[in-house]
Amino acid sequence: METPGDTSELQSRLSSLSISSFPGITSKQFDSRPPDRLQSTDLSQSCAPFKKQAGMEDSAQHAQGNQEDPPEPLHGEGEEENSAGNCQLDVDKKAQRPPLKPPTTWTSAALNELKAKLRAEEDSVVTVYRGDIMTVHVPTIPEAKKMCWEFATDGYDIGFGIYFDWSPVTSRSITVHISESSDDEDEEEELEGPVTNGDIEKGSKTQTNSNLSEILAVYRQDSHLSVNGGSHEFPGEGTYLLKFDNSYSLWRNKTLYYRVYYSA
Repeated sequence: METPGDTSELQSRLSSLSISSFPGITSKQFDSRPPDRLQSTDLSQSCAPFKKQAGMEDSAQHAQGNQEDPPEPLHGEGEEENSAGNCQLDVDKKAQRPPLKPPTTWTSAALNELKAKLRAEEDSVVTVYRGDIMTVHVPTIPEAKKMCWEFATDGYDIGFGIYFDWSPVTSRSITVHISESSDDEDEEEELEGPVTNGDIEKGSKTQTNSNLSEILAVYRQDSHLSVNGGSHEFPGEGTYLLKFDNSYSLWRNKTLYYRVYYSA
């Protein structure tokens, strides 16, 4: 049977054990209290500062995560803006260009005389093969004010047109370029014989180069019946493109007599 002394000793030992097990409770707290009973220990108070700090960090991270990123541009927005800017530059360039005057054109019945004269000149008689387009590049020069041309053909007509390239002149040489038409254009049958006025050349193409301006649209000319000639006053610095178009012809090559010269 336990005595009151034994009970008091047991309580004292248990109090000592509880103090060593919970270091958050200092011995000062027990100096003013009799160690004859166990003290209730509230662990939630000792952990409260840590919970509060952790809660503040979580709240800050959550707030940072909820911040919306700046919206990214939709796909193609930048390209559309660049495209619109390029189009505006092209419009501005065209607005600054002086208007093109119409060319002066004429025909002559002196067909044989011109052919005889040009046969004696080098590179003035050429063959434009079926399906081909021959382009003569004639740059402007400071010493002249006009570009002039004359041409004729043997037996059949040929398409003819003039464009002006506003790009800066890098060479004064007159050059010739031959290009072939597409397979679809070669499949179209040629209509030989008399051509009514305004019959547009089937081999002509829409010009997509913003530096090009049309002076004379490509039409089939009766150059086998009369000499075709003309002139055009320089609109500024650039290069004339004289197109001799045989792309509509499926079977026939064309013998072309031509000359290009300058005039003051």
